[in-house]
Amino acid sequence: MPKKGAKKAKEVVDAPTPDHQENNLPDYLELQRTRVVCKPDAPIHTQGFQYSGAFAAMGVDNSVSVEKFCKNFKIEINRLTEDDMEFDMIGIDASIANAFRRILIAEVPTMAIEKIFMVDNTSVIADEVLSHRLGLIPLDADPRLFDYISDNDVPNERNTIVYKLHVSCGKGSPRITVKSGQLEWLPEGSQLSAASPAQTGDQQKTFTSFGQSQKEISEKPLGVKIDDITIARLGPGQSIELEAHAVKGVGKVHAKWSPVATAWYRMLPEVVLIKEIKGDDAVELQKKCPVNVFDIEELGDIKRAVVARPRSCTLCRECVMGPTGEKIDLRRVRDHFIFTIESTGAMPPEVLFTEAVKILEEKCERVISELS
Repeated sequence: MPKKGAKKAKEVVDAPTPDHQENNLPDYLELQRTRVVCKPDAPIHTQGFQYSGAFAAMGVDNSVSVEKFCKNFKIEINRLTEDDMEFDMIGIDASIANAFRRILIAEVPTMAIEKIFMVDNTSVIADEVLSHRLGLIPLDADPRLFDYISDNDVPNERNTIVYKLHVSCGKGSPRITVKSGQLEWLPEGSQLSAASPAQTGDQQKTFTSFGQSQKEISEKPLGVKIDDITIARLGPGQSIELEAHAVKGVGKVHAKWSPVATAWYRMLPEVVLIKEIKGDDAVELQKKCPVNVFDIEELGDIKRAVVARPRSCTLCRECVMGPTGEKIDLRRVRDHFIFTIESTGAMPPEVLFTEAVKILEEKCERVISELS
């Protein structure tokens, strides 16, 4: 009998432990590893632990691997419209989230007006200011259909989009407003015979019609995204006549090529009540929060504060000030990011993010090829 008992005990000891019990960190270290704690004066535990030896002394492997990443990474879309989207990226480091933000702002290409051929401008706006305004108008053109153009390339249907603007205010007429919707797309190419000096000699290259109509390249008209952007105001007898050439570029060259109005992210807020907050303190806490994170739960005659909308927290820290501050813990989840993209309209926001992923992939492949 004793031998059987000893054998059974040995079997229990040798049995594999569950995953959640294997190589666990103490609670305080797990909090430092996975959360940024926001104190009234400043956040703490802001440093990252993305290296294998961080907890080696405790037998915990904190290394990054493709298998772990594929297992933990998730994207959850919360809002998607024609011009903006909000989604959660779970299971990545802040450096990767920031890489997507920077690529979206500066490296995803779009089409924007680059050259203005001014025929007539008798408005009060100088040629340079008018050209700058035209360059910032978002165009409804898919940049994936076009090629980049260099200084030595001749404008053609694959690297240039041509627009024409010709408006005038007659003498004795009231003032008129020139809107972006009055830019006329010329799918056959330039209609001007004006020439610009070439780089060498006295030769000149003239912008003539394309060899192929751009209607065969794009399924939709390559107009402007927003029709009611004010370009100028013309008084009696004033007029504007010009031709605008749009080319492909990226935001790091000029902001007019940036495909997003803005792109930003924030870590998922986490509001934890360490101790119960009851009575007048609960009511005061609910009034103090400007974004209504807290609600009041009534249990008979007792009023108790509960965290109802932690995602809305903006980290104003009003709740951790005053007598209830020691009972509340404000945290940010280190690997959970709420990402927002606002497109200027050239491409839908979900397509912009896909293009940003492709650009990051190309960068990684370039680094790997250089190292090998």
